[in-house]
Amino acid sequence: MKNDLRIVFIGTPDFAVESLNALMEADKNVVAVITAPDRKAGRGQKINESAVKKYAIAKGIPVLQPTNLKDEDFIASLKGYQADLQIVVAFRMLPEMVWNMPKLGTFNLHASLLPNYRGAAPINWAIINGEKETGVTTFFLKHKIDTGDLIFQEKVAISPSETAGTLHDKLMKVGGKLVVKTVSCIETNDLNTSPQPKLESKEAPKIFKDDCEINWSQSAKEIDHLVRGMSPFPTAWSTLYDSNSDKTVNVKVYGVELLSSQTLSAGEVMVEEKEITVGTADLDLKLVDIQIEGKKRMPVKDLLNGFNFDTYSFLK
Repeated sequence: MKNDLRIVFIGTPDFAVESLNALMEADKNVVAVITAPDRKAGRGQKINESAVKKYAIAKGIPVLQPTNLKDEDFIASLKGYQADLQIVVAFRMLPEMVWNMPKLGTFNLHASLLPNYRGAAPINWAIINGEKETGVTTFFLKHKIDTGDLIFQEKVAISPSETAGTLHDKLMKVGGKLVVKTVSCIETNDLNTSPQPKLESKEAPKIFKDDCEINWSQSAKEIDHLVRGMSPFPTAWSTLYDSNSDKTVNVKVYGVELLSSQTLSAGEVMVEEKEITVGTADLDLKLVDIQIEGKKRMPVKDLLNGFNFDTYSFLK
């Protein structure tokens, strides 16, 4: 028998589905889901439904998809579900009239150890900045984003080979369990929250294309962090210059390997024995997994079967 606590779940991507699934498997009473509106995507403009919507429909959970979170009809529909608690995982900022509606409040799952890495891209920035650990946090919402009182935190180690993709999946799993733990403690009134520490914290702003560009004048370690922190999405990139044709082509870089010596200048490219080596500010880097503009992503050794790098160097 489901618990009597009425829950509205708010989220959109796969990361949120894990928490919603954990709630359902724990037999929590999710009475409705709020997720992003359907969007047209691809060449055929096919309607694309969010991962949370697909899961909710499969489980028979009612779905709300407001374009305007202050819309009167949406607010009326939301009130009709008489939620005791709302849970937010990977969704846009909510207006107070929404997050303040349930009698027990609204809590959020955030993919960092708050107060560090407040913002839209905590997983990426933790790796880019070379952190050794991160984690997940549940906290109650308040006016300023990602600043509410802490409920629980769970630490997760960042391995030397960690990518944004692998860390995303780790935090997704740990986060789902933490959401269930948080709900269970709210149900039994066994909760001790605490204000977030007032310290100088690292931020995690939204990532734009310019943030992903590789600067070969940086150290090999900094470039490695950037590449792993952007892999597989939104992906680090750089521009190759062909001195033979005087043309450029963009390259997405998904994986690199640090070498132990420096033989090349920053951005200089050497192709040898089915390998591509690039110079940085200190040590050389070997490109492992890349995608040339107009081609498929592939290991470098496969790419070199049909692409001649001999006259190329990286810009910046």
